[in-house]
Amino acid sequence: MRYFAEIAYLGTHYHGWQVQPNATTVQGELDFVLGKLLRQEINTIGSGRTDTAVHCGQQYAQFDHEEDLNGQNILHRINSFLPNDIAVKSLWRVKDDAHARFDAVKRSYRYDICLEKSPFKQGLVWQYFRKPNFELLQEAAKVLLEFDDFTAFSKKHADVNTHICDIMSTHWTQDGNNLSFHITANRFLRGMIRIIVGNMMEVGMGRMTVDYMRETLALKDRKRAAKHLAPGQGLYLSEVKYPEETFLSEITD
Repeated sequence: MRYFAEIAYLGTHYHGWQVQPNATTVQGELDFVLGKLLRQEINTIGSGRTDTAVHCGQQYAQFDHEEDLNGQNILHRINSFLPNDIAVKSLWRVKDDAHARFDAVKRSYRYDICLEKSPFKQGLVWQYFRKPNFELLQEAAKVLLEFDDFTAFSKKHADVNTHICDIMSTHWTQDGNNLSFHITANRFLRGMIRIIVGNMMEVGMGRMTVDYMRETLALKDRKRAAKHLAPGQGLYLSEVKYPEETFLSEITD
């Protein structure tokens, strides 16, 4: 049987999602706890691979197990063993051929910026102590909708076959000294959103024009775009969507 675990985590103390040798990762913690409770080796597959210090409000991880997990108090047991900064929100029985990464049809991210020093937001936002032009930020966000090839806004040596992404929506919101960038697409490239935010902030501060950013995308010039990389701690994977038929039933205790 195939299952999807819906999870959330604070990425501050982790070297990203994906298992790495000699590093603490979210996937590593989850695999260990699931393996211990289910008494088998577990190698989950996530719907996305977040970088170091990146947070997550919704991620899905698939795993296989022969038994029906209903009525086993499994959700409570998993959360009891997981660190406090990782939570499994729900468990789902899914189609046997469902794939957490490749079947996702839409992913949404949010990037949070605070324009003042706040000890309570340390590690949760990009603390940026200069005020960008909000109208220019919105104009830069709209440029992204003009393109589908994001070679310029990806890290070098990314393990992908294509740099084509279908950007569905982009916009900024502002609440006092708090800025948030919202973006939804079918997929994202490694480092893509952090590079996007870094370049848009250059536009907002008047150090780069919207046309220059547009030209960078058109030229697929990774070198000049990658100079402006926003830190990981402001980024949140906020939502992942699948076709409705993917989910068969929610596991209940």
